[in-house]
Amino acid sequence: MTTFKTAESPFKSDNTASNKCGFTLMNNQVGVIVAEVMGQKDNVVITHLPSMIRVDATGRMDVVYSEIDEAAGEEEGWFNSAEFEESMSTHYGRMVHLDDRTIMFANPEDAAEYLDFDLKPLS
Repeated sequence: MTTFKTAESPFKSDNTASNKCGFTLMNNQVGVIVAEVMGQKDNVVITHLPSMIRVDATGRMDVVYSEIDEAAGEEEGWFNSAEFEESMSTHYGRMVHLDDRTIMFANPEDAAEYLDFDLKPLS
């Protein structure tokens, strides 16, 4: 009798922390510019797909609006959180909007100071 072994699925459930955060962008002019800027950062990986662009990072990722303005050839202040939200379709990790940037955090504890979240246990 022959025994068959099924290969382990690459899609199995895994609840360990990934230390990753990211977002998807529409594959349009603004999305391509944002992806080009973000792809220059050491901890960011860009994946171009037919209808969207994935931007994934390890740890923390800062989307600095002035960098996007410069790459787009636009005046300072053109790219902001509203423009970012319009181009982005989904995200994972904690996201914090500031006046000059959007910060993505892989771990909620790292965003605690921005979210007014107290990490001290209650006694």
